[in-house]
Amino acid sequence: MQPVMTILLIVLAYFVVLFGISHLTSRKANNDMFYRANRKAPWYMVAFGMIGASISGVTFVSVPGMVLTSQMTYLQMCLGFIVGYLVIAFVLLPLYYRLQLTSIYTYLGQRLGNHSYQTGAWFFLLSKMVGASVRFYVVCIILQQFVFEPAGIPFIVNVVGMVLLIWLYTRRGGIGTLVFTDTFQTICLFTALVLIILEVIGHLNLTVGETIGAIANSEMSRIFVFDDWVSPHHFWKQFLSGAFIAIVMTGLDQDMMQKNLTCKTLRDAQKDMCTYGVAFVPANLLFLSLGVLLAMALGTGLKGDALLPTFVQDTSAVYLFVLGIVAASFSSADSALTSLTTCYCVDIRRQPDNELLRKRMHVMMCFIFVLFILLFRAVNSTSLIDAVYILASYTYGPLLGLFAFGLFTKQQPDDRFVPYICIASPLICYALDTTTQYIWNYHFGYELLMLNGLLTFVGLWLTHFLSFLKHDTKNK
Repeated sequence: MQPVMTILLIVLAYFVVLFGISHLTSRKANNDMFYRANRKAPWYMVAFGMIGASISGVTFVSVPGMVLTSQMTYLQMCLGFIVGYLVIAFVLLPLYYRLQLTSIYTYLGQRLGNHSYQTGAWFFLLSKMVGASVRFYVVCIILQQFVFEPAGIPFIVNVVGMVLLIWLYTRRGGIGTLVFTDTFQTICLFTALVLIILEVIGHLNLTVGETIGAIANSEMSRIFVFDDWVSPHHFWKQFLSGAFIAIVMTGLDQDMMQKNLTCKTLRDAQKDMCTYGVAFVPANLLFLSLGVLLAMALGTGLKGDALLPTFVQDTSAVYLFVLGIVAASFSSADSALTSLTTCYCVDIRRQPDNELLRKRMHVMMCFIFVLFILLFRAVNSTSLIDAVYILASYTYGPLLGLFAFGLFTKQQPDDRFVPYICIASPLICYALDTTTQYIWNYHFGYELLMLNGLLTFVGLWLTHFLSFLKHDTKNK
């Protein structure tokens, strides 16, 4: 019982600091503070905090385990991320700042029409709520195993308590508070990661030099794959997919872009994005290196996600593990709930100045968040969770197509058909993926995102072309 009490005290102390930061940053809070931090956030703090916000609790557990099945090939995708972040910095951010957007989906309404605007906003709300709920559910399961179960605390109390804490420290300052809490949480996350790595090195009785040599010489440290184009880990598939994933899941995601829109100037936001993009490679290299060390310590017979939890169990590293999990999960969940509230108030209700609506919807989003997590617990099906992840990934393709059409063409689609196109594109992608697996045993990887966006783009262009033909026929 003593370790459980120690963990609870660590978690309690962690939240005391978060509430202290919240109190200091939200004393003069208003709607603009909640949505945009009054456009006064220091760019270097935004950049540093975004690193932690992009690493969820699931990432903390899963990325080290990747080395068992795909070595370090994930770094190929991280290199592609850099290209994607450059596109965001020098193509998307200038647009967002020129239009002085609070929600990035407002652009769709100005450029393509109301149906496009609403479709983009609803696709974000669906994908972010589902994806964030699944990630937080997995973390709640881990915390239940290590902390709450031994203390006799039911799962529902665990979930409600965690979400309530998020609401308490974000309810007034919103994104203005998160800029600072994300910085603190990123410090905690990487402090825990580095100390766990040192714990594993001590377990293996290696020096730092020997550790670097052992990682470099391991078969699991392979990064580049050029010799098998069919492999989902082929360099160009991973690299190009990484670029598009960064553009879509950061540049077209209100959750991630809301932080960038808090910077004082466009130049500051660009510095923030470029710094964050480059830092993502060494950050993930640390996680993958930990995976190699854990495999050396425990063997390769375990499943990837079990590597880190198995090692820390019954060791003092469990405290660091819980701290890292809490920091990673809360830095992503709190910003998700804030961005969902922003999207609903600004895009769906179009009442950004209604403070009462904003407060009510923040509570409602937390409530829905809890319901989703409890639903996943009730079903308790890994296959369902995998399906939910797939569903969330499919919903970003239409956003890619919508923004690409708006940015790179001057044509106007038939706005009435946009919702149907955005629903049809993921369904067609799913049918194609199923067919290619059945006929050629080929499974689409991350490149499915590009195909999804392309289908949406083509669908929008076809509506423009057909409208043009109809108009031309009438004139004749």
